[in-house]
Amino acid sequence: MAYDAAKMADWQISEAAEKNMPTPDEWRERLGLEKDEMLPMGRLAKLDFLKIINRLKDRPDGKYIEVTAITPTPLGEGKSTTSMGLMEGLGKRGVNVGGCIRQPSGGPTMNVKGTAAGGGNALLIPMTEFSLGLTGDINDIMNSHNLAMVALTARMQHERNYNDEQLQRLTGMRRFNIDPTRVEMGWIMDLCAQSLRNIVIGLGGHMDGFTMQSRFGIAVGSECMAILSVVRDLADLRKRLDEITVAFDKSGNPVTTGDLEVGGAMTAFMRNTINPTLMCTAEYQPCMVHAGPFANIAVGQSSIIADRVGLKLFDYHVTESGFAADIGFEKFWNVKCRFSGLKPHVSVLTATIRALKMHGGGPKVVAGKALPDEYAKENLALVEKGCENMVHHINTIRKSGINPVVCINRFYTDTDAEVAIVKKAAEAAGARCAESRHWEMGGEGALELADTVMDACKEENEFKFLYPLEMKLRDRVALIAKEVYGADGVSWSPEAEAKAKMLEGDPKYADYATMMVKTHLSLTHDPTVKGVPKGWTLPIRDVLIYSGAKFLCPCAGTISLMPGTSSNPAFRRIDVDVDTGKVKGLF
Repeated sequence: MAYDAAKMADWQISEAAEKNMPTPDEWRERLGLEKDEMLPMGRLAKLDFLKIINRLKDRPDGKYIEVTAITPTPLGEGKSTTSMGLMEGLGKRGVNVGGCIRQPSGGPTMNVKGTAAGGGNALLIPMTEFSLGLTGDINDIMNSHNLAMVALTARMQHERNYNDEQLQRLTGMRRFNIDPTRVEMGWIMDLCAQSLRNIVIGLGGHMDGFTMQSRFGIAVGSECMAILSVVRDLADLRKRLDEITVAFDKSGNPVTTGDLEVGGAMTAFMRNTINPTLMCTAEYQPCMVHAGPFANIAVGQSSIIADRVGLKLFDYHVTESGFAADIGFEKFWNVKCRFSGLKPHVSVLTATIRALKMHGGGPKVVAGKALPDEYAKENLALVEKGCENMVHHINTIRKSGINPVVCINRFYTDTDAEVAIVKKAAEAAGARCAESRHWEMGGEGALELADTVMDACKEENEFKFLYPLEMKLRDRVALIAKEVYGADGVSWSPEAEAKAKMLEGDPKYADYATMMVKTHLSLTHDPTVKGVPKGWTLPIRDVLIYSGAKFLCPCAGTISLMPGTSSNPAFRRIDVDVDTGKVKGLF
């Protein structure tokens, strides 16, 4: 049944839908799983992915559907809502469908954007567990990551306090001569905390650590999360967690987690993260949750592991990429699919009339403040102009060999005339297009979208990568900037260019993926620039080295790896009913 989404908050819809949510035992029977392939955790369960994949290795894969979006407003475009709605629509058509989305970070959940469970009748349940830690993956990643920093900073203190003979006798390890100005890692926490972006640690006496500048990033941007997104099994996880570059020594050689002998303990913390968590939509289509968000500063994809499981369990598997197609789809296309060897059948490009009006010159959209009237009233000129941004993203997806499906995530304030403009522009650009009212009506409102996606899945595509692995880092960045972002070229800071030349000259980095770090609010590096700007240059200020994940991460503009908390954060409205213990106020 569809709930009255206009009158009920998302957490209320979730609470109502949870009354009939299948139990782990019911899911096991429904999905045809063996008893030892499900790992119950309260009213949820993790899936033992390796047992499932090994048992089903000869079963043909289902259809592989990726969900992305146009450049969003600060409020988002509803990719998770569209993913839920699409699964519900396909479910209404009677097909075997499931999917995977990313686990939300506590940063946005407690800040402005709120949780990432979808919305209205296109919702992932149970919403409270999903929004507040789930089965502990992010906490395990925080412990693993921060343990590496503990190992590093303790080592730096000991190297300062002891001579070589004492160091060897006390630790059994050689001196690393770590350069305190070339520490690659910082600390992480899963909240938005701008006051921790730049810190000094080790203040006090010689027993209080090593005094140096340091920093915090948000947990889901950790290399440990990036590794979880791309690993194939526990052995792969263990190997990669030994290969993280924590710092460089004074001769320029990397000091890794393996050198510090901390990779095994990091794996112990993350041993349970390897298995996806099983949840479902408000209409009870199965949906896994695995890996994390923030595609602007991280890989931002649901995991390769979950996609491999879903393609064996479901005839149609829906996976989600973070933010717009210039970021999320580009990383799905050139990184995730290259690592996984999986070929997508179609990409769904989510668009809203609201965002198109913004790109067409509408008033500024500010998270936490009421939308200006222009976004609730018909304005055909703004929509038509804003379609340029949508067409740009259509063209990006088409460069991969995929003809996308544009999903108009329709709000009740949108008019038929506005929707008609979007459909005309999308189809003229070579894309299929469907409007969907999944937020309002659930699966019944997503039937046109479901039918369009099924039709698109019948079409063979010539999927191809944007660049070969043999291409040098700076050439890859230039190609992404021009072909995906629409820039005229790239400018490198002296520090970033020197680092890029060093990386290009070292053969061990030759096959690393290029993982761009850029704002999600614009095609450019400047979040205030909307639409499809012309005549601009992408500035690169640094290149991060993720040697466990095998990523090189060029950083564009001034984007921070630790977001800030706003003046009107969501935590002000979240509370617990002390009589029932239920959480309220999540949205």
